[in-house]
Amino acid sequence: MTALPEPPTPERVRIRFDPDGARPREVRAPAGATLFDAASWNGIAVDSTCGGHGTCRKCRMRVVEGDVPVSRLDPRAFGPEELRAGWRLACRARAEQDLRVEVPALVTRPKAATVGVGRQVILRPALQKRCLTLPEPTLADQRTDLERLRDALPDLELRVDLPAIRSLSRALRSADHTPDHTPDHTVTAVVVDDVLVDVEPGDTSGRLFGIAFDLGTTTVVATLLDLATGTPVAVASRLNPQQSHGADVITRISATMTDPAALDRLTALAHEGLDQLAGEVCADGGVDRGEVYEIALAGNATMTHLALGVDPEPLGVAPFVMASRSFDDLAAADLGVRVHPRARAYVFPALGAYVGGDIVAGALASGMDRDRRVRLFIDIGTNCEIILAAGDRLLATAAPAGPAFEGAAIRCGMRAAPGAVEGVKISDDDVVLQVIGDVEPVGLAGSGLVDAVAAMVAAGLVDASGRLIAADAPGVPPGLAARLRQVGQERVFVLHFRGDDPAGDPAEALYLSQRDIRELQFAKAAISTGWQLLLEEQGLTAADVAQVLLAGSFGSYLGPAAAVRIGLVPDVALLRIVSAGNVAGEGAKMALLSMRERAAAQALLEEVHYVELSDRADFNDRFVERLAFPV
Repeated sequence: MTALPEPPTPERVRIRFDPDGARPREVRAPAGATLFDAASWNGIAVDSTCGGHGTCRKCRMRVVEGDVPVSRLDPRAFGPEELRAGWRLACRARAEQDLRVEVPALVTRPKAATVGVGRQVILRPALQKRCLTLPEPTLADQRTDLERLRDALPDLELRVDLPAIRSLSRALRSADHTPDHTPDHTVTAVVVDDVLVDVEPGDTSGRLFGIAFDLGTTTVVATLLDLATGTPVAVASRLNPQQSHGADVITRISATMTDPAALDRLTALAHEGLDQLAGEVCADGGVDRGEVYEIALAGNATMTHLALGVDPEPLGVAPFVMASRSFDDLAAADLGVRVHPRARAYVFPALGAYVGGDIVAGALASGMDRDRRVRLFIDIGTNCEIILAAGDRLLATAAPAGPAFEGAAIRCGMRAAPGAVEGVKISDDDVVLQVIGDVEPVGLAGSGLVDAVAAMVAAGLVDASGRLIAADAPGVPPGLAARLRQVGQERVFVLHFRGDDPAGDPAEALYLSQRDIRELQFAKAAISTGWQLLLEEQGLTAADVAQVLLAGSFGSYLGPAAAVRIGLVPDVALLRIVSAGNVAGEGAKMALLSMRERAAAQALLEEVHYVELSDRADFNDRFVERLAFPV
């Protein structure tokens, strides 16, 4: 009997995405494309921190019409009931037929630090407005419009382009007339550095604004500043929309190396995030976008390259070369920010491929070059940057901490958003969780991870090597022993039972696994090796450190006692450990407020000596030494 040929697979399929809280979208995609790719191609936000490689298990979707087979990785992310209900990992779910899919809401506004440690500065912005009354031209005085403007500003050597000349001519011709009908050529010149940005009719000198951006790998923060008074007007933050291409800079660099179109997509996403926040702060502050004449941006080297559309591939491979340390003569439009059409942009220079402009901005804000004390500046994240200030010498390095602090490599990890555990206390027989939003706990934030492991070390549930003890180990209180369970072949410690039912399946609970503890060990060992080697370069020990500044959003919520307990930071008095907050954003504000501070940021490039850890023959040995938890 002749077998019938299989029906041909359709070349394209229809997929209807039903995002939670948004309008449904129907798209067409090539048959066999993953749901993750189909969503990303069409601008549908999907939670992911690994960039679609199947490792973070966060791109959850539910197939409600049509069929998608269970992949090899799906059972690791979902229980049997969830699989039967149609839950799949979007990056492993291939659309071979028409489908309807539910997409959980993406947390676009994680808990983030919007302010940080800063210094008072002398208000002298690069942006200035000069109100001028220009003489009316006559047959005896036939100077051009531009000559009359230059003569009225003898202290400035202006650079003037064609659009500025157009605005000058329009402003003079549209100037109001005085009551006696004589022309009043009162105009306001808008100047940034030595560039004539605009000429406006009348006196608008009291309205001049700038926006300071902290372009982080995870979070973007924008602050609208009144540059006439130096005061903040509005602030807003959001998740970096590039998250769908990976949680860390290496994943995003890899995306550009494997997909020629990824660079343009990542650049467009960066512009989308910056422009959205610009619109928000202007709306909140009652400021027209056209009244923003300058922006400042602090970001790591990869984020800066991507935002400017510069290929970041050389940053990801040895010898880790940047296209440029600094980018001069930029317009806000180069960063996709729709403010005044000729607004200027200042981007912080970088020390190196992995000690970028955000760290220069943080060092500026925290005055690392202005203090004789021994101080450590530690920006904890996927890539951890460290600066040691010792007398008149500044050393910097970068340590590859990995994604543990962002929750990406943690079984029950999540970003710092409502439902995330950010603090853990363990008593003799109980576990108390501090949850963002005071709601039912659904995951573990980075600060909660550190807190949990520190509390377990203190309670004797984790030994110095990082090994979880057995439930029947001597001396374990019954209440804690009941939380020491198995998920598959792996030991776990249950932080919260779903429905408060200790008899429930531990795989459905909120737990910390043995592998999670190892991930944290690797991260903290990399960071502590970094600051230890910098101290040794200067002949110092941890006891010499007068202050530790924990920077960034993660550093703002990290408990100093827990950080010391696991060896993440030097063992110093807790009062010497300061949460510095969003110092990169503070540095960006200072750059808008003061030309002197911009010069100081540029000077840091010459003052800071960069130490490359990967060049050190003893790094691996020292890393292994720092894996153990202090006892």
